[in-house]
Amino acid sequence: MEERTFHLLRLLLARLERISADSHWAHRASGVRGALLKNLQRFDDGLVVSPRQVEAQIRWGFEILEQAGRERIGRGATETHRRRA
Repeated sequence: MEERTFHLLRLLLARLERISADSHWAHRASGVRGALLKNLQRFDDGLVVSPRQVEAQIRWGFEILEQAGRERIGRGATETHRRRA
C-alpha cells in the first residue's frame, strides 16, 4: 500500500468515526470502517490486500461522509428555521 493511500485511509477512518450516531449514515459508516480496518490489519500482518478493493472502500467512505454532511446541513437549516419561527 502506498504511503499516500495509507495516510488517506487513516484520515478517512478518523472522519467516519466522528459521524453522529443519530445520523442515518452512521451504520453504513461503521461497516465501511470495519472493512477498512480489516484490510489495514491484513496489510500490517503482511498479507495481500487488494488495492482495487481498498480504493472502492475509500470511495464509498468519502461518499458516506458527503451524504452525512448533507444530512447534517439539512438538519441544521431546519433547526435554524424552527428557532426563528
